[in-house]
Amino acid sequence: MKKLTVLFAGGGTGGHLYPALAIADTLRARVEPGGIADFRFIGTKRGLEYRMRDRLGYPLSLITVRGMYRHSILKNILFPILLLGAVLKSIYFILRFGPDLVVGTGGYVMGPVLLAAVAMNRRCVIQEQNSYPGVTTRQLAHKVDKVFLGFASAAGFLNKNAVTAETGNPVKNTIGKISKEKGREHFQLKSTDRVILVLGGSQGAASINQNILDHLSNLPDGYQLIWQTGERDYKEIAAAAGGRVESRALFPYTDRIELAYAAADIAIARAGALTLAELVAAGLPSVLVPYPYAAGDHQRKNAEVFVENRASLMIENGQLGEVSLLKGTVSLIEDGSYLKMAEAALAMRARIKRPAVEIIADEILELVGYEGSRD
Repeated sequence: MKKLTVLFAGGGTGGHLYPALAIADTLRARVEPGGIADFRFIGTKRGLEYRMRDRLGYPLSLITVRGMYRHSILKNILFPILLLGAVLKSIYFILRFGPDLVVGTGGYVMGPVLLAAVAMNRRCVIQEQNSYPGVTTRQLAHKVDKVFLGFASAAGFLNKNAVTAETGNPVKNTIGKISKEKGREHFQLKSTDRVILVLGGSQGAASINQNILDHLSNLPDGYQLIWQTGERDYKEIAAAAGGRVESRALFPYTDRIELAYAAADIAIARAGALTLAELVAAGLPSVLVPYPYAAGDHQRKNAEVFVENRASLMIENGQLGEVSLLKGTVSLIEDGSYLKMAEAALAMRARIKRPAVEIIADEILELVGYEGSRD
């Protein structure tokens, strides 16, 4: 029986972990039941992958690594030691596991694992979500076998010798395939309500959360929120929101985000690459508030693509002290503007001929020479 062995390095936040899971799940479906899918994830104790370890569906091995502090030389004294230790431990895992391929999807954990894989001359690929690639992608793109790009514009920031493929970003295959009725039923919301989805990501979006909390009075009767606060802000928001948000629709994070997309009429969110890919898969219009400190201002660049396609409106983070996101979003619904945005969002979805994760799976199986089945 043929066996495919893959090591995944990506995590910290959902934006890096969920693409890895989507790729792993798709590859496993291709390989099994006719073969053996022997997959393992490498992560850190500080990452979302560790908190989800019992639900990952794959074994998780840990290394210790963190990013550099941009404004503190003193705090970076231990960085080279931690990095060296993480690379050495990654070499150990690669020797022990013997992967046919190493897949990096971002986060601090990707750097040492890919450095080890490149040094050991192992096949490896990167899935880069953002329009402005992360530092590890920029440094190693020309040394790995291929870089799968969520945005074509990212290629302009990479070494000219890098081999790239524009695939889009991989998301869970259940997003956009669940009925609105099932989504509303899960959150115990009325089918006649207008539902606004607020997405804070796995870490939370403090300025968005605070704006929503400050203006909950702007939510009229007949409107409901599904509010993913992020783990950092959940307790404070749950205490302050009181009974103004249905208890089941207020949560720190969920690995059943497809139900939230299904239930919603419109979303308020940051402009992280994975969130935007999920919005496309769901065909959902949005109000986007790019994180202003993202590397290379990539969230703004991400959002501009959606604004140009008329599927989203963009609000500057610095404007949040002057505007009410809820009041503005309710106005979009009341005057019917969101319907045109919804049409544009569905048009963006229709332009995707094949899911990114299927294209990436094809490329990986071809790269390692595995004759797996295709849908």
